[in-house]
Amino acid sequence: MTTSERPTAAPDGALDSKVASHRIADHLRAQILSGALAPGARIRQEEVADALGASRIPVREALRILQSQGLVVIRANKGAWVTQMDFDECQLAYKMRERLEPLALAESIPNLTQAALEQLDQIQERIEAHQDIDEFLRLDRELHLLTYAGNPYRELGELIERLWNTTQPYRRAYVQRAGHVRDWVINAEHRLLIDAIRRSDTQDAEQTLAGHIRRTRLALLPVLDHHPHHQADRISTYFDPDSGTLS
Repeated sequence: MTTSERPTAAPDGALDSKVASHRIADHLRAQILSGALAPGARIRQEEVADALGASRIPVREALRILQSQGLVVIRANKGAWVTQMDFDECQLAYKMRERLEPLALAESIPNLTQAALEQLDQIQERIEAHQDIDEFLRLDRELHLLTYAGNPYRELGELIERLWNTTQPYRRAYVQRAGHVRDWVINAEHRLLIDAIRRSDTQDAEQTLAGHIRRTRLALLPVLDHHPHHQADRISTYFDPDSGTLS
């Protein structure tokens, strides 16, 4: 191989910046999904960089990563904000989920392994054992996304995860308001869903899932009526100083 044919290695600085940007994106994603950064919260690059001990370049790239995942909106020459949705947008996102997720599930079921099925049972047992809202939201997301793990269509999976990201704050608001009133319904539907998956009954699984998402959408209506959607200039704490700095 001649010198001109050899692949050019990325400079150490470029590699370090890429690693840092993904770590910053992971940190900010956790802040958004946990509710520490609310819809409409402004994210200032210089403050993130100072708090995490990074330069602005990986912070800027991290925000682009989060934008591609539906978690952040970047406005040219203005800044970045956590994505927020109005009533109609959130309703549309759930209606899209009602149609897309059963499709992903049907494509996934033939490809799910026995290990994945056992993991679904384990996650559901943990959901039923926990009373903590944050843990429920994390496990519920993990369970549903695992059911789509066998879906071979990357674009479909990415779109569904984006819809989960953008609707997460509103699900959190609903769960916080409703408490554990609907736990038995959610758990029963999860068990029916897992049973249909185990039986490889895609039609039953699709119907169970569509009804599960639809009931959540309808239960969200009162929350959406009272949830603050227009906070475009809100500034929220994006960094938990107890979590340490990024090196």
